[in-house]
Amino acid sequence: MPLALLALTIGAFGIGMTEFAVMGLLPDVAAGFGVSIPMAGYATTLYALGVVVGAPLTTVLGTRMTRKQMLMLLMGLFVVGNLLTAVAPVFAVMLAGRIVSSFAHGAFFGIGSLVAADLVAPHKRAGAISMMFAGLTVANVVGVPFGTLLAQQINWRATFVAIAVLGVLGFLGVARLVPAQPVKAAAPMGQEIAVFRNPQVGLAMLMTVLGFGGVFAAVTYLASMMTEVAGFAPSSVVWLTTVFGLGMVGGNLVSGRFTDRHMMPMLYVSLIGLALSLAAFSFAAHDKAAATVTVALIGAFGFATVPPLQKRIMDQAAAAPTLASVGNIAAFNFGNALAAWLGGIVIAAGLGLTAPNWVGVGMTVLALGVAILAGALERRGGRSDRSGADERGGRVVAASGAGAGAGSGAVAGSAEEEAAAAVRG
Repeated sequence: MPLALLALTIGAFGIGMTEFAVMGLLPDVAAGFGVSIPMAGYATTLYALGVVVGAPLTTVLGTRMTRKQMLMLLMGLFVVGNLLTAVAPVFAVMLAGRIVSSFAHGAFFGIGSLVAADLVAPHKRAGAISMMFAGLTVANVVGVPFGTLLAQQINWRATFVAIAVLGVLGFLGVARLVPAQPVKAAAPMGQEIAVFRNPQVGLAMLMTVLGFGGVFAAVTYLASMMTEVAGFAPSSVVWLTTVFGLGMVGGNLVSGRFTDRHMMPMLYVSLIGLALSLAAFSFAAHDKAAATVTVALIGAFGFATVPPLQKRIMDQAAAAPTLASVGNIAAFNFGNALAAWLGGIVIAAGLGLTAPNWVGVGMTVLALGVAILAGALERRGGRSDRSGADERGGRVVAASGAGAGAGSGAVAGSAEEEAAAAVRG
């Protein structure tokens, strides 16, 4: 393994920790600034919105820099943002720090993936990219519980200081270990934008907003639900976040194994499982054992949606995937922000601390509906394309096993043809 991958993994670990650590710190942050739990939830909402804005913006700005320089700049922003969060004298400054650090998120993963792929032989690129993203998953299993424990032993500000230290290590690692690379020529922006004319690209991003957003409706207020509803001691939040992280890692790994072969079925199963888990959590949150099991299921089914959602957007924007891929990262975080905001609204309305779970159910069911619609449109479009090809060639495709296999290839090919046609148009 090239040592440069370790630098990228450390950076991904720090970013994952700063994104998810708030779910275990929310009561402490609220108490520290004298604000309500729903108000403290804006620390999640604004971070996610910062990723939505920052991902495409920093990607465009990065075309004038080498990838190494861009990664160093992003790590610098990350450190500044977390230090500002740690020393914030008032809540508004703390939120500003969260926004600054969020600007590093989307572009780091996008550019870091390209760098990781260039560090190894072509047949090892997927493994190199997954190695970098392992930092994000491990952050949920190790980093978030550690951050919660640190907050309980010292205070929540110490957690963000520790995250900033990780950012410094990531910066030094990139500066020292990542090889210098020339500026890459950017794809024509018109070509990147043209893929959005394909309705399936828009549907794929809508699935991402609604599907993964459902997870954050519950997770943002997890600490409050587990302590004030389930009756856990505040110290228990440390291992409860570990349970969530283990579920996330397991769901992500299982989904990744099946997504290449059965993408849409995997998406349907994960969304149905997530909706059922969120609904169950509204009742299970009143029992410690049931709540623990359900938290693991939310993590597993929630992050099982990630591989098919990401692969879907890449398939549908195959002609020019860069902007669409970055946009999908923004879509993930827009869904997070929307869910956290809606969850705060239902709590503030007096519907109880478990009410955000029903927000998540609603978002996930809508995502499932969009997925079913997208699949139906794709199948109908594939049949229409095959029928037209048969008429033009004067041939009839027999409904045999071999014909079915060729038909599935035509469906996959039709998505690429649609994207190419959109670019030509």
